[in-house]
Amino acid sequence: MTMLRLPTMVDVHVHMRVPGGEHKEDFDSGTAAALAGGVTQLLAMPNTSPPIVDAAIFDVAATQAAAQARCDYGIYLGATDENAPLNPALQRRAAGLKIYVNDTFGTLRVESLATMQNHFRAWRGPGPIVVHAEGLFVPACIALAAQYDQHVHFAHISRGSEIVAIRSAKERGLPVSCEVAPHHLWLDERDLPRLGPYGDMRPRLATEGDRKVLWEAVRSGVVDCIATDHAPHLREEKESNSPPPGVPGLETTLPLLLNAVQATRLTIEQVVALTATNPRRLFHLTEPAESYLEVEIGALWTLPERGWQTRPDWSPFAGERVAARLRRTVLRGQIAYEDGVVHAAPGSGRDVREY
Repeated sequence: MTMLRLPTMVDVHVHMRVPGGEHKEDFDSGTAAALAGGVTQLLAMPNTSPPIVDAAIFDVAATQAAAQARCDYGIYLGATDENAPLNPALQRRAAGLKIYVNDTFGTLRVESLATMQNHFRAWRGPGPIVVHAEGLFVPACIALAAQYDQHVHFAHISRGSEIVAIRSAKERGLPVSCEVAPHHLWLDERDLPRLGPYGDMRPRLATEGDRKVLWEAVRSGVVDCIATDHAPHLREEKESNSPPPGVPGLETTLPLLLNAVQATRLTIEQVVALTATNPRRLFHLTEPAESYLEVEIGALWTLPERGWQTRPDWSPFAGERVAARLRRTVLRGQIAYEDGVVHAAPGSGRDVREY
């Protein structure tokens, strides 16, 4: 067996459920899961209850994060039809501006083109405008990026047609980037009968053909980041009559990616770019000093049914055989996670916009 040292990871798409959904996940359990997955910087989405759309709710989330977080964190602001333009000081504190164009979990959504234009015109935060846009909304958002010269980052791209539009925009030199979630790379609609409600997420699982296009886009560099879209819900919620969409992902992404390296689908350099170098560059994040991962490669392990750090304690990848496991996460010279145990204390994480 071989020990490999890697840079710590960034996850630009995480749902911490704070405020209002702490029974699913909070900054304590969620950042413990992050460290167990090799992530030392995560960016928390704003589709909470209530959504993070103004200074008062932002402060509620930031206060909980400061008290609970075990790794470093940022918090997005959510766009609404009523909150443009956002206060410049608040923009500077945010990880980015999130605009939901398509339906997802929660009520946050922008439906007016005029509102979209107002947000694109007014946004001056250090992070990009991140859009949940599917299908024909992707070229529409590309047009806004061109019109206002705003960096637009597309969350969880899942369809081949969306990749075609983003590739074309990049070839024209437009300021766009995109991410893909592991569940859209490793799963497709053929897995739905097996997974049932545990395979329900937004965007929904696509076709095998879409999945092949995504893999090629990851390998060719059209896709900039791998982001988990970690969207935790309890087992009893997923097994209810109205199961909410979303799957956990913080703890499984690294072993899956290293499986891809073992299978020669990716190189280790590509994994580092997708999980560390690119997201830090695109979101203007500083890498924590004296921080690294130690990964063991060479044996086979099975991803478990239970025993995860994330509060829901399940994974759609349970039972998957992997050829690598994270042994240690070091953050600022201190062992934050080692061999199944999280050592970093609640409140030891830092706001990424404050260093």
